[in-house]
Amino acid sequence: MIGSLNVPALMDSTDVFIFDCDGVIWKGDTLIPQATAALDTLRQRGKRLFFITNNSTRSREGFRSKFIELGISVAADEIFSSSFAAALYLQQNPLPAHKNKVYVVGQEGISQELELAGIPSLGGAADSDKSQVWGPGAEVDHDSSVGAVVVGMDTCINYYKIQYAQLC
Repeated sequence: MIGSLNVPALMDSTDVFIFDCDGVIWKGDTLIPQATAALDTLRQRGKRLFFITNNSTRSREGFRSKFIELGISVAADEIFSSSFAAALYLQQNPLPAHKNKVYVVGQEGISQELELAGIPSLGGAADSDKSQVWGPGAEVDHDSSVGAVVVGMDTCINYYKIQYAQLC
């Protein structure tokens, strides 16, 4: 027993455990003490494990690499990130053929998950070095076949991306 939590009863009655990643499995690039031991115990007992994160900067494969670097073996299909959720949503709710592209304000995780889902995208990291055109009559051409904008954490956000997303 831990406090009022009956751990043996919880272990016996639960088949699937879902963990947040940052602050539960790791903090930044540091493994949380005892995380590996806890996950190993659950796996030894035949429990299914899933890992969720609202961090969109990496794809599932990118997060899998981080787990491996920290000494934890996981499968990509055990990981659910916000970038994967966005791609899955758009895959299950297709955009119209004439507006089938996605503009990304974010990092590589979103673009990679969209690509894996077969959804054409533009922007993201590719627009990190672009700059806004200022002045009277300034205009930014944009792709009229963009039907959605997906926004995630973007450490290279700039006014160009904001304007392009708004135009889309």
